[in-house]
Amino acid sequence: MSKHNCFHCGLDIVMTKKPSEIVWENQIFFDDKLFCCNGCKTVYEIFSLNDMSCYYDFEKSPGATPLDINGKYDFLDNESIVSKLLEFHEDSTAIVSLNIPHIHCSSCIWILENLQRLQKGINTSQVNFPEKKVRITYNPQIVSLQMIVGLLSSIGYEPYISLDNYETGTATIDRSLTYKLGVAFFCFGNIMLLSFPEYFEVKEFWLDQYRGFFRGLIFALSLPSFFYSANGYYVSAYKSIKSRMLNIDIPIALGIIVMFGRSTFDIVMDYGSGFFDSLTGLIFFMLLGKMFQIKTYSFLSFERDFKSYFPIAITKINSNTTEESIPVYDIQKGDRLLIRNQELIPVDGILISEKAQIDYSFVTGEAIPITKKSGDKIFAGGKQMGKIIEMEVLHTVSQSYLTQLWSNAIFQKNVEQKHKTITDSISRYFTPILLLIAFLGFGYWIFIDATIAFNVFTAVLIVACPCALALTAPFTFGNVLRLLGKQHFYLKNALVIEQLAKVDTLVFDKTGTITTNMKSNISYQGQPLDNENIRIIKNVLRASNHPLSRMLYAFLPEANPLKMDAFEEIAGKGILSCIGAIEIKIGSYEFVNQNAINPVLASFPLGISGVENTSVHITIDGVYFGCYIFNNHYRDGLADLFQKLKANYQIKVLSGDNAGERATLEQLLPAGTELVFNQKPEQKLAFIKKLQDEGKNVMMIGDGLNDAGALAQSNVGISISENVNVFSPACDAILDANEFQKLDYFLKLSKNAIKTIKMSFVLSLLYNVVGLSFAITGNLLPLVAAIIMPLSTITIVSFVTLMSMYYARKK
Repeated sequence: MSKHNCFHCGLDIVMTKKPSEIVWENQIFFDDKLFCCNGCKTVYEIFSLNDMSCYYDFEKSPGATPLDINGKYDFLDNESIVSKLLEFHEDSTAIVSLNIPHIHCSSCIWILENLQRLQKGINTSQVNFPEKKVRITYNPQIVSLQMIVGLLSSIGYEPYISLDNYETGTATIDRSLTYKLGVAFFCFGNIMLLSFPEYFEVKEFWLDQYRGFFRGLIFALSLPSFFYSANGYYVSAYKSIKSRMLNIDIPIALGIIVMFGRSTFDIVMDYGSGFFDSLTGLIFFMLLGKMFQIKTYSFLSFERDFKSYFPIAITKINSNTTEESIPVYDIQKGDRLLIRNQELIPVDGILISEKAQIDYSFVTGEAIPITKKSGDKIFAGGKQMGKIIEMEVLHTVSQSYLTQLWSNAIFQKNVEQKHKTITDSISRYFTPILLLIAFLGFGYWIFIDATIAFNVFTAVLIVACPCALALTAPFTFGNVLRLLGKQHFYLKNALVIEQLAKVDTLVFDKTGTITTNMKSNISYQGQPLDNENIRIIKNVLRASNHPLSRMLYAFLPEANPLKMDAFEEIAGKGILSCIGAIEIKIGSYEFVNQNAINPVLASFPLGISGVENTSVHITIDGVYFGCYIFNNHYRDGLADLFQKLKANYQIKVLSGDNAGERATLEQLLPAGTELVFNQKPEQKLAFIKKLQDEGKNVMMIGDGLNDAGALAQSNVGISISENVNVFSPACDAILDANEFQKLDYFLKLSKNAIKTIKMSFVLSLLYNVVGLSFAITGNLLPLVAAIIMPLSTITIVSFVTLMSMYYARKK
């Protein structure tokens, strides 16, 4: 008989040799390697054929045992069932998120993020390690979901598919930490009670008679706490050592094991009852600190995900055909929505209009529009391109899904993660230095007093836990994100706060940014327009989201809807549309007057016409009629805001309009503010890049329409939202237009957040220095250290919360 291990999954293989035969029983050999079953052999073959055998370099025998799934997933042939599982499905692109319980280490992540090398048709796969999920984008014309699930199962990562969870939106809650905390508390409390006679050294016949029994009971009660409640620390430390990365769980696990070993030795040798009360108390208080940290993060996550994350609205068509703007989170199943050009579709629904062009680049990264017909399903995350459409809602909006689209890795900027580098560099040196101090302290005290030596060793390992240190930056940023969100300034992620603190140059778009589309004095110059022409213009403008279009649409009288046959909005120029055989151009003077007849141009007094002012020009059926002139209304508090910003930042204003309002802006804005007019979208982007080449750290504030390129190029891009469902995927933040005058306050709060992090770093380091000085001199018991450790975390959390609140109230 011989015992071996499977090369793939590591399971034991017991083989017996028949006396009359040379071959072994129960053997599966391939490529000079031994496998426990054909499943493991097949996985190895797949990896070898796809040049992925380096998978086994990550961890010895990392795979789970593949299961026989013949027929188990036949239900995935049913399209109606598959449609419930898919997040997105259009032509050659489908996206599904699958729960993979077997994800446990770096090798799992590596193989699951390289599925495209194992199966043709899989485009990308991304692992969410904390949630044990993999999000797979694939081509359903090449590979089916059933094939993908079969592949995952064959390589040892069988997904958990529960249709009940998908339909109800419920998810299994992991309560293991709660159970471990309960067990640790039970053991700690009972051991403390049983240890009282030992504390007071009571000399009494029955206590002396049963002292061994009570010590045995204490030992038995410590086992669940040691083996079950603390097992997370052992696993983490073991994996850290295997990956040759020293994390903070190593000294904690070492301290627990040393205390358990020393206490067991004391009981066996009848030296005393050991430190089981301290040991179980230590485990309890550490788990309590971890629970506190998780609950704190959950609170911040709740604030970010479900508190009106996007200050944007959508147009709802009421039963009496009137239009109403409502927040996206008020959308209900069965509502009828109006989607304009460039608007994001916030929910899944059915297309009511005859035809639509949908850009799904938010979801897939591919900007090629997909044509949909009436009755087709359209998915959340698509951007409507072209003429206005109507749709019926199938599901209510998911704020977390919109956040996921906004944070798509396709649109992420490559920014320096400085605060992570600080924390990582400290943690990298912290653990080996801490171990060195612990062993030196133990080596010194062992020749003086063995009990003190073990106390010193354990106390040092526990009291200097850098949990508070590691928590400083993420918690501060998380709290500031929450505070900013409450004031309707929504950041994509915590790194944006750090970038905001570095900004030295501010670039503002004019129309729709420093001007408001809610107020404007509009006048018309040109050939009189009859009611039919006004009705045509109103219907064309209805599909546009440009600030000037929205203002003019609101200014014109109500008109019955007309069927639009074509619609195209050209960035920086205007709108080209067709209603029947009539061609309509609305936009800049140069755009609408290409090949147009100009019967009224000569009647414009020089310098008065819309050519030299913010204006929207009209050509209908090849005839130029005139223009609507806008006397822009600048946002309230603009002059005061710019005066505040001028003290610390360079300010520049870019505009796609002509220089007609230069004199007004020069009076309104601080002296020295650079004004640049007649800028096309590509010129705005080039302007930002030129500033960056000069060493400037640039923040761009725009409306997200003609500024998308500039917002993406800038170090920080902020999209102003004014009651429209439009924002750029490349923007870093969304600011409610009503809070525009607080921009200086938001920038100051970001700088103060960095200051808070630095102060809390100093506070954490001081705590560790003081704690270590007490521990190394033998004046700190392990149980006291265990109580102090979560208290330090609470102290840091309280400090950054109070400081954040203090700075948030400083206007």
